[in-house]
Amino acid sequence: MATYGDYEQRLQAPDADEGSGKALVHSFMMIIFSEIGDKTFLIAAILAMRHPRLTVFLGAFGSLFVMSFLSATLGHILPTLLPKHYTQFAAAILFFVFGGKMLMEGKNMKGGNEKIREEMREAEEEIEEDDAEHDGTGAKGSSGHVIPLEEMEAGQATAPESRAESPSRKRKPSFTEGLRNFFSLFCGPVFVQAFVLTFLGEWGDRSQIATVALGAAHNVYVVTLGTVLGHGCCTALAVVGGRYISTKISVKHITLGGAVLFLLFGIVYLHEAFQMLHSAL
Repeated sequence: MATYGDYEQRLQAPDADEGSGKALVHSFMMIIFSEIGDKTFLIAAILAMRHPRLTVFLGAFGSLFVMSFLSATLGHILPTLLPKHYTQFAAAILFFVFGGKMLMEGKNMKGGNEKIREEMREAEEEIEEDDAEHDGTGAKGSSGHVIPLEEMEAGQATAPESRAESPSRKRKPSFTEGLRNFFSLFCGPVFVQAFVLTFLGEWGDRSQIATVALGAAHNVYVVTLGTVLGHGCCTALAVVGGRYISTKISVKHITLGGAVLFLLFGIVYLHEAFQMLHSAL
C-alpha cells in the first residue's frame, strides 16, 4: 500500500529530474564557452599536428576527465560543511565575478585574433620547453626560455643555474619525473605529455573553479557528466582541426558570449539561494 511519503517522493521526482537536466546543460555550456580557444584547447591542437590524433585526444581527455571529477567532488563536499543556501550564494558570486571579468576582457579585446595568436605562442613555448626537458635536447633557463644543449655544451649559456640543469650532466631525477617516466612505459610518452600539459594548464582555471561551484549546487555525477561531455567535444574539435578553427573564430565574441552566460548563471543561482533561504526561515 502506498504511503504519503511515497506520494510525496513521486511529486518531487519531476523537480529532481528538472534540476539534473538544468545542471547537465549548465555544466556543458559552461565548458563550451570557457574552453574553445583556451590554452588547453590550443595545446591539444598543436600536439595533434605532431603526433597521432587519437593518442593526443586520449591523453588530453583523460586529464580533463580526472580534473572534472575531482572538481565536482570537491564541490560536492562543500554542502556537508556549509548549509545549502550558502553554497548557492557562493556559486552565484563566483559566476558574477567570472562573468564580469570576461565581460571586461571581451570589451577590451580587438576585433582580430591577436589574443588567440598570443595564446598559441604561449602554448607552443610550453610544448617546446616540455620536449626539451624530457628528450634531453635542452633545459629551461632562469628566464623561462629553453637553452639548446649545443649552447650549454659550448659554454654559451650565461645563467649558472641553466648550466647546472644541463642534460649532459648527471642528476638524480625527481619523484615527478620518475612517475612520469614510469607511466610513459605503459601509456606512451605522447599520451603522458598530453595528459600532464593539459592537467597543468587546466589547474586553477576558470572552468575548474566553476565546476567546483556547480558541484556544490547540483548532483556531482550530473555535473561530472556535463563537464566531461563538454571537454570531450572541445578536445575532439581541437585535435581534428583546432589550429584552423582558432584562426577563424572570434575570441572576442566567444568571450562576450561566455560573459553573458556566466552572468545569467549568477542570476539563476542567486534566485535559488534566496528561495532556499526563505524556505529555511
